[in-house]
Amino acid sequence: MELGLAGRRVLVTGAGKGIGRGTVQALHAAGARVVAVSRTQADLDSLVRECPGIEPVCVDLGDWEATERALGSVGPVDLLVNNAAVALLQPFLEVTKDAFDRSFEVNLRAVIQVSQIVARGLIARGAPGAIVNISSQCSQRAVTNHSVYCSTKGALDMLTKVMALELGPHKIRVNAVNPTVVMTPMGQAAWSDPCKAKTMLDRIPLGKFAGESGGRSASVVPAAPVRALGRGGRERWATASFIYAPDPRPAHRGRACGGCHPLSAE
Repeated sequence: MELGLAGRRVLVTGAGKGIGRGTVQALHAAGARVVAVSRTQADLDSLVRECPGIEPVCVDLGDWEATERALGSVGPVDLLVNNAAVALLQPFLEVTKDAFDRSFEVNLRAVIQVSQIVARGLIARGAPGAIVNISSQCSQRAVTNHSVYCSTKGALDMLTKVMALELGPHKIRVNAVNPTVVMTPMGQAAWSDPCKAKTMLDRIPLGKFAGESGGRSASVVPAAPVRALGRGGRERWATASFIYAPDPRPAHRGRACGGCHPLSAE
């Protein structure tokens, strides 16, 4: 399907691994001009070899001043995918200040900062645009040892709604993609323990996480933000949509469908 992405400049954070890397690859294949942001130079180097022509930016988005220096003069950006995140998992009674601060710096504060940079540029140019925030189904369901991670993603969902409300008059759409467990490096670190995984897999009808052998490929998740950025046909979602992926059903607009358990997305 033609999504109208050819020639458009797209900034993707957390581009070095997992969903972010897959999103860059899909956008590059669609003809977009991609600015790939990661804190790991080696990941960017290999990504440039895979996707010649992308613009790599190495910066730790948890550092406000460094992010401003790296992206403050990034130039015109048409579309943004806020994918960067950390998952520092601790039991509630053992949550540390460092884990809390780091999680909110990357998972929420960086979304605000990078979105401000992009949105201000769009408004100054009088150009329409789109922002996609990669949230999680953990924003909707409590998960053991995920108290801080779940909190950051719940906050990100509400931030998405407020951004959509305030940026809509400027013709900037803001949506969220809320994946289930995807066996990216982050997913493998969190869900490789069979005992822990069972509580989640019992809620997934196919009994497999996205990206596992015999399961749906993890590439279905990058397809969701790419389509949310596009335009035309069924892919022209309204603003403030929450798209649960992987999910074979039509996108749920505005909020989770009352009759659909988000963790049964596979």
